[in-house]
Amino acid sequence: MRQSSITRSRTARLATTGLALWACLHGIIGGALAAEFTARDVTTRLFQLEAGAVPDLASRDLKELDLSGIDFKRANLAGALLFGADLSRANLSGVDLHGANLDRANIIAAKLDGANLSGVSMLRPTTSPNLDEVTLEPPSFKGTNFSGAKLFGRFRNANFSGADFSKSSLAPTSTTGFIENLWRADLMSCNLSAANLENADFTYVMLRFSDLRGANLRGTILKRVDFAHADLSGADLTGADVSNADLDGATFTGAKGLATVKGLATAHNVPEALRAIR
Repeated sequence: MRQSSITRSRTARLATTGLALWACLHGIIGGALAAEFTARDVTTRLFQLEAGAVPDLASRDLKELDLSGIDFKRANLAGALLFGADLSRANLSGVDLHGANLDRANIIAAKLDGANLSGVSMLRPTTSPNLDEVTLEPPSFKGTNFSGAKLFGRFRNANFSGADFSKSSLAPTSTTGFIENLWRADLMSCNLSAANLENADFTYVMLRFSDLRGANLRGTILKRVDFAHADLSGADLTGADVSNADLDGATFTGAKGLATVKGLATAHNVPEALRAIR
């Protein structure tokens, strides 16, 4: 009986010791895997790669890092957390950022041409060093894929030519908040020529003076959009909804699908060319 009791005691101590050792090792290994990258880690990984290799930073926690001016060399940043990161003047052209979080990121003068931003969240990014009416160093999004993305912020003068906004949303929601005097996505004076906005939700978006020539607006929700002096020449508006939108001075020369546009009865300042349809 005594021997059995001693054996059980030793077994228990060994089990406890083993469990403690496992927990210790697990904590070390787990901590190493979970440790956040530093800006130095990122630049080292980018610049030590062999020619032609694609940097893999997918799903990494890079929030609030200073990554300004970096050439990301078409890196894989899918699902990365870039909340509040400084990406000003960074070259993110052709980078895979699908599903990434870019909320509050600084993208002043950043190049994201041809990047994959499908499904991203980009709420209230910094796009200008000040809050003046003119954005002097806007980011560039030529040919960028924003399909299914959620964007909200001030993007004045940005180049979105040829970008894909299909099924994306720029409408205000309860998660965007009404601070900083911004209550609608601001794309004033933006280049959206030949952009694809099919089935996107652009409710309340400011598109005053914007270039939408040849854009695909089929089925786009354009409720309460400010189109004042926007150029929609050659755009396809088949099935688009412009309920309560402001069309003051907007140009629709050669636009397609105008007979199918919804909400013209409640639109404001409807141009002469559309009054017959109304």
